[in-house]
Amino acid sequence: MSKRIFLILVCLGLLLAGCGSSSNSSDGSGGSGTNIQNKGSDTMVNLALAWAEAYQKLHPEILISVTGGGTGTGISALMNNTVDLANASRIISEEEIGQAQSLGFEPKQYIVAQDAIAVIVNRENPVDALTMEQISAIYRGEYTNWSELGGEDRPIVCLSRETNSGTHVYFLETVVRLGNKEDKSIFSPKTLLLPSSEGIIAEVRDNPNAIGYDGLGYVTDEVKTLAIAPAPGEEPILPSIETVNNAAYPISRELFMYTRGEPNDTIKAYLEWILSPEAQEIVRSLGFVPVKVNQ
Repeated sequence: MSKRIFLILVCLGLLLAGCGSSSNSSDGSGGSGTNIQNKGSDTMVNLALAWAEAYQKLHPEILISVTGGGTGTGISALMNNTVDLANASRIISEEEIGQAQSLGFEPKQYIVAQDAIAVIVNRENPVDALTMEQISAIYRGEYTNWSELGGEDRPIVCLSRETNSGTHVYFLETVVRLGNKEDKSIFSPKTLLLPSSEGIIAEVRDNPNAIGYDGLGYVTDEVKTLAIAPAPGEEPILPSIETVNNAAYPISRELFMYTRGEPNDTIKAYLEWILSPEAQEIVRSLGFVPVKVNQ
């Protein structure tokens, strides 16, 4: 073998070894200290991008890469050790915790914001309020026409996020099943699954028969947000920062970031900044609900 070919092979081997490495080690203590990989919840992606942009202005030596794909995608990437932070719009499941433990680490959870799930309809729809039970029945396929709910004689078109979405899982458990862990109900087979929050907004805007749900931070004036009554006979409540903080609105949740065990100093500093008043003001400005900064 010539000396030139030998050197080429050595360089190629070093290149391949570098491509296979992750920005954080399997015990959660690694990382280059300058590059943070952040992936997961589509609900959180705009918020995560805004945080990353603001933080990089304060710390230009830090490069933060943010991608979506859904909560399931982010948690899978955490398992595969290809991200430092997994964004999640639902709490990590017992099954996922067990998988992490089998891989040698304990997922560490951070509550970074709060969100309300707004139930939305077309602006032409005369229906202004529904109960939790009515929404559950709609998505189970028990109501099929808006006239059954005080609306016009129109078929109901149900929209949902795809199954990889943490918002889909949360809505299934909290609304379709009404929080009953023994209930195994699923979405009606006629429910249309859409890949993004923006897609649901667009479809509801354009379809007078549609009903959908979205994180409050994605809702625009192009659609109508319904007031939701926790139970029949109770006052319908619109989602807002105030009604989430006082627990009046019945479809609200926490938003999370997860790490592989204890994070390194660079990631820890970023997480501490996310919980600062400055970063939580970004939460508010994007239509989400800040967390208490002294949690």
